[in-house]
This record gives sequence, structure tokens and C-alpha cells, in this order.
Amino acid sequence: MAENKVKKVTVNTTINGQEMDILIDPYVSLLETLREVVGITGTKEGCNDGNCGACTVNLDGRIVDSCLVLGVEAEGKNIETVEGMASPDGLHPLQQAFLEEAALQCGICTPGFLVSAKALLDNEPDPSEERIRHWLAGNLCRCTGYDKIVKAVTKASKESK
Repeated sequence: MAENKVKKVTVNTTINGQEMDILIDPYVSLLETLREVVGITGTKEGCNDGNCGACTVNLDGRIVDSCLVLGVEAEGKNIETVEGMASPDGLHPLQQAFLEEAALQCGICTPGFLVSAKALLDNEPDPSEERIRHWLAGNLCRCTGYDKIVKAVTKASKESK
């Protein structure tokens, strides 16, 4: 009996500024591609059905739940993960504000919140509290109660000016 094998495909993409070719199965999610193939583990798996936002990445300027995107969909695209936020000079202002405002506890949701908040501040450098809460509505946290997260994003927006 002939075995029906799916052939791996090569995906050319840029992750955190580094262009790379990745060999993956065509049915593997972007989340699995990042964590298990590339070895970038900052992006977390929470619900694996697009409800929690722990796996949020920026894909060509759009925040997406990487558990809902196939790795092959990253072909020719630019991906930014939480690992790409800090520079050799130090933490990104959002990361620093999250630390200073104690806007994290267990940390599973933190990378998704940081990537989402960065996308907001890249588009709107001085958002209102209402706008921050609306923008981050796709990211769920079971520990913090959100107020400290909103305070950290507000602080980072003020310090970026």
C-alpha cells in the first residue's frame, strides 16, 4: 500500500529583521513554525484557537494570532515577535514600562500584550486609555486585572515622546 506523504515546503520570510528560509510541513501553524522550527519561544501558546492572544505576532504590519495562521502564509512577509522588540542598547520602552508597573505575573500573556501594544503605539503614539483597552481587547490575562497593563502602555507612550 502506497503511503501518502505531504512534502515539506521552503518558506522565505523575515523574522525580527533576519531573512531566512524555513523548511516546514504545509499544515503547520506559524506559532509552531516559530517555536518548534525556528526556535523562537517568546511567542506563547495559550488557547491554540485564536481567543487568548498569547501568540500574537506582527505579520506585515498586522497583529495576528499566530496559532490561526499557517507557516506557509509567511512566505515573503515580515514577522515581528517579542524577541525583536529589545535592542542591544536595552529593553524597548514598553518592556521597561511593563517591568516598572508590574504589568505581568505568570508571563504567558505578556509577549502578546507587548507585540499588540507596540503595534498600537507605532500607529498611535498617544492613545487614550479607552483606545488602549479597545486595541488590547484581543489579549486575555488571567492574573493582572489589566489596569497595570494599561498603565504601562500609557507610561510607554508618554516616555516615547
